[in-house]
Amino acid sequence: MQRMKGWRAGWMQKLLRYSIMAIVMSLFVILGFSRSPALAITPRHYTELQFPPAPTIKIPAYDQFELPNGMKVYLMEDHELPLVNGVATVYTGDRLEPADKVGLASITGTVMRSGGTVNHPAEVLNQFLEQRAASVETGIDTASGSASFSALTEDLPEVFDLFAEVLRQPAFPAERIEFEKNQWRGSIARRNDDPNSIAGREFQKLVYGPTSPYARTIEYTTLDNILRADIVEFYQQYFHPNNILLGIIGDFDSQQMRSMIEAKFGDWQPTTGAVRRDLWKNLPQVAQAQTNGVFLVDQPQLTQSSVQLGHLGSKLDNPDYASLSVMNEVLNGLGGRLVNEVRSRQGLAYSVYAFWAPQFDYPGLFIAGGQTRSEATVPFIKATLAELEKIRTAPVGEDELARAKDSVLNAFIFNFATPAQTLSRVMRYDYYGYPQDFIFQYQKQVAATTVADVQRVAQTYLQPEQIVTLVVGNSSAINPPLSSLSSDAKVTKLDISIPSS
Repeated sequence: MQRMKGWRAGWMQKLLRYSIMAIVMSLFVILGFSRSPALAITPRHYTELQFPPAPTIKIPAYDQFELPNGMKVYLMEDHELPLVNGVATVYTGDRLEPADKVGLASITGTVMRSGGTVNHPAEVLNQFLEQRAASVETGIDTASGSASFSALTEDLPEVFDLFAEVLRQPAFPAERIEFEKNQWRGSIARRNDDPNSIAGREFQKLVYGPTSPYARTIEYTTLDNILRADIVEFYQQYFHPNNILLGIIGDFDSQQMRSMIEAKFGDWQPTTGAVRRDLWKNLPQVAQAQTNGVFLVDQPQLTQSSVQLGHLGSKLDNPDYASLSVMNEVLNGLGGRLVNEVRSRQGLAYSVYAFWAPQFDYPGLFIAGGQTRSEATVPFIKATLAELEKIRTAPVGEDELARAKDSVLNAFIFNFATPAQTLSRVMRYDYYGYPQDFIFQYQKQVAATTVADVQRVAQTYLQPEQIVTLVVGNSSAINPPLSSLSSDAKVTKLDISIPSS
């Protein structure tokens, strides 16, 4: 036994000695004492680095056809991996739901999948997909609905069958609808927990108006108004083949895929009601609800303020969209004016930003803001407004312009990083009625943007007299107070208490 202990002790000593030697040799290499010529090369300064030009963007080949029932189909083969993905985009959206039943579209979109189909209850559907590492998902957001699937090539026929069932024959069981409504009730109860979420929600209400479909919120009362019959009716109103764009990408043969699509969707009868972009003709007009003003959500427990300020914006088809994108880059990001001045030089912000954020078919927002400590709230707002005024009244520098354009153009290639992204963009432009070469027109316009263009769009679209300022913070700790922002500043306190059911 003693010999065994001695052997173990000797073995441990050798192991320790070898370990120390290995560490020492590693340190020699790391510290540059190795004689390897490769490790002795002196790194170059980043300004000396040279990179190849960005690759030319090309849209991969795809097939497009329309079924007799009006369903538009896009197919893009990609045989790199044995996977197939698809998405059906549906002309619908929660902006089309009744004002007294806000939440109807979201619940419809969720329970289409979570409630299973007429032939496959949710538990059976879930188990089948999990066993094959496949998925089928559905949802409805502001301006569209979607149903998607993902599957290994070998499982495609079975998964595609279920995908078609979910689109055509959702069961909408009452117990699942109630479960989803309870999920929303929990979300409503927690919606004032995050100051940034409060700021985003209330700012949209100030700009669009609290009853606008782009700002209204789900409440206990609107949930109580939603019945299963409403969900079935909403589904039946919008889910029709002539109201759908179907895109599929992956490892398949296009002719075989077309046959599969025709077999599963060819007998689906089209609607005779309003379809596709005709649905958008009756959308409410958008106008800015509050023009100018300072608003406060008083949260005594906070030690910092979340700030948003801005006004109504425009759509993506604005002819100055490219120049506005360059203006965004002058203001934002590392090296941008707001970070350099407000955050780094003045030390007034944890984060700061300003974006012209358009939407496809309704006006988006111009929104600036960030987070700062309570006592720096007023200086932060003034400093941010000063930078917005500066870009309106003085030309940007040529170096700023070059950096901003390079940033926008370099980010451009990530719109086409994968074939799936490319097909998604093609379908999105079709959905909203944009030309298929819209993104390439934008690319050329960005490259052609000048110093004068940036100042012109800043003067035209940034409107100081329309800016609404919202602060979520502790009023007693905001010193100087918000009323000091201007000689006539009137601070309006917002009530964000949650209405009971």
